[in-house]
Amino acid sequence: MRRIFISDLLKEKITITGPDAHHLAHVMRSRVGDHIVVADDEGKVGEYVMTAFTDDSVSLELVGYLAENTESPVEIILAQCLPKGDKMEFITQKATELGVNSIIPLTSDNCVVRYDEKKARAKQEKWQKIANEAGKQCGRCLLPKVEPITPLKDWLKKMADADVSLCMCYENEEQIGIKAFMAQQDCQSFAVVIGPEGGFSLDEVAYAKALGIPSVSLGTRILRAETAAIAAVTIIQYEAGDLGGRI
Repeated sequence: MRRIFISDLLKEKITITGPDAHHLAHVMRSRVGDHIVVADDEGKVGEYVMTAFTDDSVSLELVGYLAENTESPVEIILAQCLPKGDKMEFITQKATELGVNSIIPLTSDNCVVRYDEKKARAKQEKWQKIANEAGKQCGRCLLPKVEPITPLKDWLKKMADADVSLCMCYENEEQIGIKAFMAQQDCQSFAVVIGPEGGFSLDEVAYAKALGIPSVSLGTRILRAETAAIAAVTIIQYEAGDLGGRI
């Protein structure tokens, strides 16, 4: 069944407008009597029947609430330094499927791509749209939020004292792997920082260390930025979340 998300709470009757209404009426060619799954911004999910169509809206009535639980028991924040090309789109899509709660695009010393303010807003909107579509496709109950592009050091400083287990994946780390780091944590919130092509600069690693943010290894091989992001989120979900455990 098609799934849509609304920014309000679920009610007995709902009117859908905008792109979702257009998609239902003109792309999927839905008709009165067709059913759809709707999730609200608190993770509540219901099955609805379509009762009426206008040129720009679709009316829905509640059939019943669904006892879905597709969200991870842990919160995951993926902080990704901007990679080249369309890799951020891929990372956003796959991270959403894996259950991240928020995605933070970062600028860092070795980032090749640089956006002006207008372009940065457009990119954020595009990535959010990709996350929304991925969330619908994979059956999420809550959509991740793609935050505005932020300088790496600014974000690290803000997060250093946050109530979250935070680590930086660094290809030159030789003392501790991400699995060992996970074993040391007693927390339900995790944040992982992934570098761009070229990795982090020595200055950035030193800055993070000065803030008390540890660097961790993802293994003996150097991974591409997009591979590192998916690998790190997968490990966190497997070790502390629900990936591979719940049936």
